[in-house]
Amino acid sequence: MKTKITIYLLAIGILISGCSTKSQKENTLNISGAFALYPLTVKWAEEYQKLHPEIRINISAGGAGKGMADVLSGTVDMGMFSREIEPEEIEKGIWWAGLCIDAVIPTISADNPYLDEILQKGITRDQFRMIFVTGSIADWGFLTNEANKGIIEVYTRADACGAAGTWASYLDCRQEDLKGIGIYGDPGLAEAVSKNPNAIAYNNTAYVYDINTGQKRPGIEVVPIDINENGTIDPEENFYGSFHSLLAAVSEEVYPYPPARELYFITKGLPVKKSLLDFIRWTLTDGQKYVSDAGYVPEPGEKIVKYLNKTY
Repeated sequence: MKTKITIYLLAIGILISGCSTKSQKENTLNISGAFALYPLTVKWAEEYQKLHPEIRINISAGGAGKGMADVLSGTVDMGMFSREIEPEEIEKGIWWAGLCIDAVIPTISADNPYLDEILQKGITRDQFRMIFVTGSIADWGFLTNEANKGIIEVYTRADACGAAGTWASYLDCRQEDLKGIGIYGDPGLAEAVSKNPNAIAYNNTAYVYDINTGQKRPGIEVVPIDINENGTIDPEENFYGSFHSLLAAVSEEVYPYPPARELYFITKGLPVKKSLLDFIRWTLTDGQKYVSDAGYVPEPGEKIVKYLNKTY
């Protein structure tokens, strides 16, 4: 009799343990991907877990390429993504929802010896292409109309990422066409360019500006884009002084698209995990109130409705 009771209790224990494990798996969300979306996703996770303490959200940044690879392999529940989804990715079953808008911006060191002239003249899209793609502009003298002025040291991203893909799209090429010394991750690239007076690179906005103060991070400066290509940065092109003014230019589409772009959550097919769908729907509804304060441009209302409808 004692043996039967023991077996019965053991079976009950295994059943309870199995149910507990299943519940824990359902309530745990694993997310990886774009550095660009990482700060906002962390904020969303913090706020969502206050409302739903039973949900655990694990988030890791590693670039949009890692987010895509992890989603396709089933390593994570969802990816953070920061470039346009390509047709071949859609063919593999990628589902996506747009969440907000930010921008990739060209950067140099605040100690660049030609900073004043660069800020006054800016750099055109064609000149950026000659720096990052063809290599036909190799020294700062070409941009400052002075002979033999410092070699431009070009930095780019070493990891597959949305920032590089978006910057390359602006220059009519692909990430693998971008020249330069490869640096891993957005934080690493921002730090590298800030420490080298002759360097030029590109970064997501949240790694150039401090979202709390609205000012540029120490050591880094934005290269203004000469959008109308008249050889000077006109008042309407001069919106880089603060995070707020830059985001306003992105929102009003004064800053070009690309390198401004949408940011996405991606999954392999329409999510079937209820806790994941609930979280995505929350980010597209109540969670949108955190977008601006986190340093991003909200999606237009009609797009939010479109993406929300994709979750049903």
